[in-house]
This record gives sequence, C-alpha cells and structure tokens, in this order.
Amino acid sequence: MSEHQLKIRVYFEDTDAAGIVYHASYLRFAERGRTEMLRAAGFDHAQIFKDSGTAFAVVAMNVNYKSPARVDDLLLMKSKITKVGGASMEMQQDVYSGDRLITEMKVTLVCIDSQFKAVRLPAEIRKIFSSKT
Repeated sequence: MSEHQLKIRVYFEDTDAAGIVYHASYLRFAERGRTEMLRAAGFDHAQIFKDSGTAFAVVAMNVNYKSPARVDDLLLMKSKITKVGGASMEMQQDVYSGDRLITEMKVTLVCIDSQFKAVRLPAEIRKIFSSKT
C-alpha cells in the first residue's frame, strides 16, 4: 500500500480557547489516519483481533509541530509505512493545511497479543505493507 490520505476537518472540540488546534488533537488525527489506512488495505482492528488475537500499540512517536491549524481548517493527513520489522512497523504521518506541511510524526507500532506481549505481525498484514515500503 502506498501513501494513504485522509481529510480531517478541524472542529472546535479539537482546539484551545484561541481556536488553535490543541497539540494532543494531532495524536487523535494520526490514529484516524492509521485506522483508515488499515481499513483501506482491507482490514479493521476488531477483525484482526478476532482472527489473530493481535492488536497494534504505539510504542514511540516523535512529533514536530511546524505551524498551527485553526478551527474550520480542512487538513490532509498523509500516512505511509516506512519500515516493516518482525513485530513492528514504522510510519511517517504528516499533516498538511493546503500545500503547507504543518505537523510531521514518526510513529513506531508494535503488534501485541492479549497479554500485551510483542508478537509477529500477521502474515497478511506483513505481506501488504512489506511490499509497499
């Protein structure tokens, strides 16, 4: 799977009192981007857990806030898998306002079982994301 794109409208609930997107809102935007990327590849979190007993956990995230977004802005979240390991995946998730990069995130996800132990990525997910990095 190549880069996935998701449009996100900024609502008042995403902002602080001045109408500027609150920093933690970008983490929610990134989660939506990852979830929709997985869905576009033919998977959803609940089905993966049901089929394989595994889920994904964010274990590291580096966020660089370059410029603010404001209430009513239409943002574009671009998500791309950059590396697939045995039990982990690395992603680049960037937020744009128009053609301006406003936030960049490097995210590491680990596949875990119901006991929160790292386990190998399910073969079908590894196949889809390994072929596109």
